[in-house]
Amino acid sequence: MKQLETILDMWSKDCIIDDMKLDDVSRHTPMLHAKYLQLHSQAKIELQKVEFKQKILLKDKWLYYNGKMSQDQIEEKGWDFDPFDGLKVLKGEMDHYYNSDIDIQKSEQLVEYWKNIISTLSEIIEQLKWRHQTIKNIIEWKRFQSGN
Repeated sequence: MKQLETILDMWSKDCIIDDMKLDDVSRHTPMLHAKYLQLHSQAKIELQKVEFKQKILLKDKWLYYNGKMSQDQIEEKGWDFDPFDGLKVLKGEMDHYYNSDIDIQKSEQLVEYWKNIISTLSEIIEQLKWRHQTIKNIIEWKRFQSGN
């Protein structure tokens, strides 16, 4: 799961504006926008895949915890045959088991990870949308410093 780390490393290089080459920076901005827009779109697709897998997992876990899954299915998934270790569990207590289930937690963590990537990419794209304004501000500041 180095996707986020890779994106942040790329952005730390791509966000640099060389004030001696503002024309190049300006010309390069649409390419950067396309690069991060593509990553954003791919991340949204990946999030959707992860969310669909999570829905299947939640259905399977519901069947498992409610005793509606066959022994063969339980064995196929590699889960314990008795999720409650012999305890009698009330319906009101089921949330404790769902919330503490390692598979569900990993799935939720993966969903949140992809949401974080999408949020990060959205911020980067937003910065790129306003990059022309930053370049304009640099130019105006240089004019001010030179006395114009």
